Amino acid sequence: MNRLVVVTGGTRGIGAAIAERFRAGGDTVLAPGRDGCDVTDEAAVEAFFAAAGPVDVLVNNAGVAASAPAHATTAEDWRAQFEVNATGAFLCTRAVLPGMRERDRGRIVTVASTAGHVGYRYTAGYTASKHAAVGLMRAVAAELAGTGVTANAVCPAFVRTEMTAESVARIRERTGRDEAAAEAALAAASPLGRLLEPGEVAFAVTFLAAPEAAAINGQTLVLDGGGIQT
Repeated sequence: MNRLVVVTGGTRGIGAAIAERFRAGGDTVLAPGRDGCDVTDEAAVEAFFAAAGPVDVLVNNAGVAASAPAHATTAEDWRAQFEVNATGAFLCTRAVLPGMRERDRGRIVTVASTAGHVGYRYTAGYTASKHAAVGLMRAVAAELAGTGVTANAVCPAFVRTEMTAESVARIRERTGRDEAAAEAALAAASPLGRLLEPGEVAFAVTFLAAPEAAAINGQTLVLDGGGIQT
């Protein structure tokens, strides 16, 4: 199998693990970071995908997060999270849809979060933007029903990435806990009792992108050990 796969935000963390897994399966992978394709810039997105060629699999992985109580969340932080997490996914999805529909085959997988299903304290912008990303996926899936193209999302709990390390640092700063205790506080948010590894998310993404997953459309695959059941 040699498909053209695009993984946004693919230079580190979850994105890098996803790109590595697709490459190991024999696919050609483009995994741009922000410098390679700013997903919030409409012209940059259009130019990137025009140069890339026919995309078989799009993974909307680029994401950002900020933490603050809702009353202390700035409009700037709110917009920044929506621009990357929701609008970025929209622009990239829109760019690949015509070609996928014309060829009647393709996979679109959005890396969302358990925050795309439920609300968490101090994450108003992040939670709202991930709900928006999941809503986008569902609307696109409804339009694609009956075709050879599918749109789905994976919704992991906290994953061991640089972004999560920043969350651990914030907990340490605000509570005085040591690193192990701060990480344990995040891990306790799901029944797993631990952080997910990037490779676990990569497995879920490649599963939904597989040719054999043609009957799976408009679904969210939650990776949290059973806390959220959909």
